[in-house]
Amino acid sequence: MLLWLAFILCTSAIVYAGTRLSRYGDIIAEKTGLGRTWIGVVLMASVTSLPELVTGISSVTYAGVPDIAVGDVLGSCAFNMLILALLDAVYRPMPISAKAHQGHVLSAGFGILLLGAVALSIFLASHVFPLGWIGAYSLMFIVIYFFAMRTVYSYEKKRIALFIKEAALELQYGHIPTRTAVVNYAINAVIVIVAAMFLPKIGEGIAESTGLGQSFVGNIFIAISTSLPEVVVSLAAVKMGAVDLAIGNLFGSNIFNILILAVDDILYVKGPLFSFTNQNHAISALSAIMMTAIAIIGLTYRAEKKPMLLAWDSVAIVFVFMINLVLLYNLR
Repeated sequence: MLLWLAFILCTSAIVYAGTRLSRYGDIIAEKTGLGRTWIGVVLMASVTSLPELVTGISSVTYAGVPDIAVGDVLGSCAFNMLILALLDAVYRPMPISAKAHQGHVLSAGFGILLLGAVALSIFLASHVFPLGWIGAYSLMFIVIYFFAMRTVYSYEKKRIALFIKEAALELQYGHIPTRTAVVNYAINAVIVIVAAMFLPKIGEGIAESTGLGQSFVGNIFIAISTSLPEVVVSLAAVKMGAVDLAIGNLFGSNIFNILILAVDDILYVKGPLFSFTNQNHAISALSAIMMTAIAIIGLTYRAEKKPMLLAWDSVAIVFVFMINLVLLYNLR
């Protein structure tokens, strides 16, 4: 009962702060002129992915369970793409992929590149030449991450410059000072981070009674727990009409998650991280790649109607996630 009570309290705090976080993130995007896509990819994604960072660091430094760290990150990547289908279900006017800006394809493409590099590194873990105790792949993850952030930033600035008149007409937060927006964003970000920090341990405690392996627990239970901020922030952003902020947050979180793997590898001093983890984690990485590819197809095709609650691309994303779930359970 205490575990469930703690879970409800943490969830309530995240729901409250996450809703406000979306609003002030949208205000900052307008005030700075950086655009909703870039703010979602960098600012929002970094904050909502901090639970994965905290979980990973504690898993490789204190708990000594690298499978939990890797499973949490890659499971969160797959779950983030499932959140896209959830957003499509709550967005009524049209398929959410038709409303979103096609510029998200850029960050989604970088996500596929990084996830592909992770899957390959997991399979070739025993053949990778280490740099001290660190896998060479971690340096590659870091380089690609910062190149991705720079590229998305440059793209967003060019896009805003082309449509500056349109952007000016959409200003809706003129009465709120930039300083107020930044301060309120920081306060609510701290609330989300502190509340979400307790979720992994709570989720782990609930999951222990099931007797499932670390790989499955990390990929499913812990990943869902640490992805709760993404769910709350993205849903709040969609409800206030900031679709690009929500989708940018999800693709950006996946990119940031791979950076977390590099951090975990650096802190895991026993040797290259993937040399001490189960190869089953590659299943989540490959599933996340497939789900992201489907999302790119939806963003490019831009169907105008959805025949049911979900558009066809969202249905396909849910299907791949379920296959991922079955495979991880059978190979646990």
